[in-house]
Amino acid sequence: MKDILLNIETREKRFAMLKHGRLQDLIIERKDNQLLTGNIYRGRVTNILANIQSAFIDINEGENGFIHITDIVENTHKFQEMFDMDFEWDCDLSQIKKKKASQTDIAKLLKIDQPVLVQVVKEPIGSKGARLTSNITIAGRFLVLLPNTPHRGVSRKVQDRPSRDRLKKLIRSFELPKDIGLICRTASMNATNEELIQEATDLFQSWENIMKDFQNNEDPICLFRESDIVKKALITALDKKFDRLLIDDYKTYQQCRKEFTKFKSSHPLKIEYFRDKTPIFERFGVEGEIDRATRRKIWLPSGGYLYFDKTEAMTTIDVNSGRSKASEINTHLEESLVQINMEAADEIARQLRLRNVGGLVICDFIDMRSRKNQRRVLDRLKESMKVDSAKCTILGMSEFGLVEMTRQRARESLYQTLFVQCPYCSGAGIIKSHETVAIEIEREMRRLALKKKEAALQLTIHPELYNHITKHNSEHLENMSKKWKTKLDIEIDDTYHLNEYTFFSAKDGQRLTY
Repeated sequence: MKDILLNIETREKRFAMLKHGRLQDLIIERKDNQLLTGNIYRGRVTNILANIQSAFIDINEGENGFIHITDIVENTHKFQEMFDMDFEWDCDLSQIKKKKASQTDIAKLLKIDQPVLVQVVKEPIGSKGARLTSNITIAGRFLVLLPNTPHRGVSRKVQDRPSRDRLKKLIRSFELPKDIGLICRTASMNATNEELIQEATDLFQSWENIMKDFQNNEDPICLFRESDIVKKALITALDKKFDRLLIDDYKTYQQCRKEFTKFKSSHPLKIEYFRDKTPIFERFGVEGEIDRATRRKIWLPSGGYLYFDKTEAMTTIDVNSGRSKASEINTHLEESLVQINMEAADEIARQLRLRNVGGLVICDFIDMRSRKNQRRVLDRLKESMKVDSAKCTILGMSEFGLVEMTRQRARESLYQTLFVQCPYCSGAGIIKSHETVAIEIEREMRRLALKKKEAALQLTIHPELYNHITKHNSEHLENMSKKWKTKLDIEIDDTYHLNEYTFFSAKDGQRLTY
């Protein structure tokens, strides 16, 4: 049983994919964090960086977008990355004369304040703006229109020979301008000729509307939205043949039912309105899974556990035997460790999807002596990662049990969506102990008494730090005050950080420390 749940609220929309009742993937969209990939904009060039052959473009979506010279000259590989396809073109791409980025100066292509037509290929993350391209593509369910690329082809994932021949013949017969191309997506294999012709017509009409709006506007504006999370849920349910789409908002439910009428013949999907008083994500256990996906430690069924740690350069995942009884079964110790690692491989793949971890990932599996067992675990990891929509590359396992892999960073991670950096520890996850701060206070008091010749001081600190000092250091501070011939009064302020303290002059109230 495969279900998609849509939780629609005023400030947030959430999309969850469940397989046999277990959460497999999650997308969260908020008003200030909507998905931009695939959107087409009339942008304005704000800055050109000749030294790195790049430019910043205002698209009216917060941070300026970023475009590189390779995103301006023709780059057919981007089509394959955007639509997760391996294209077979009707011509030899190696024979097509293309501009070489290394021989082109971006300053000759773009000027400050120049209006440009661009498309988002990578979501903005943190303080980084969206990655843009001028190679526009408009995707439908069955076809992809390439307004600037005169190639027509079929996805290699369509392996049925008669279907390939039918699709090739059909798209070559479409009457489109010479400089516009078409690609048949995998889902087109089951589409009728009438459906494909209608979608090609609709995509071309969308392109004409985009160009018309580009000419009629002067400011940066979105000309075309790829799809929102609701449409994405419906198309995913159809393409991946889910059994049910469950929605907790009646208006959205009606919208999906209306959209579904176009595709009724392709898949018998059940679209249902969730009427239970218990919130939909709570009813299916998704809230608990989201909470679990934000924790550092994840338990495995065998009693082993995973540790997820994020650094600036990479994400590390450490596999441990934990409460597992593997160490007690000496005769089958190696096989028990293999089973823990197998469980870990499945859970790692799932957690990477739920947490939406991108970039470099290092997995430290429990050491195994046999190379055969190492291959078994590596194969299990690769198999588990196949269902991931993000592009992944997995290298071999080292003799220490380390696996190095990369995962495409398509949007903000779950952490970045749900959390902000702690203003107290600045992301370090730790603060100074009370004893450390008490020692710092003593040093600062000595400096003010001996060097600045302050005869009376007032110290303001957090109540918890005050309790620690009065319990462990009050007598010591009194002795130091007598020794340095200065008077000390302590006041508390619960608005202070636990590590924060301030000395004032008791004579005139002047602040002495910052």
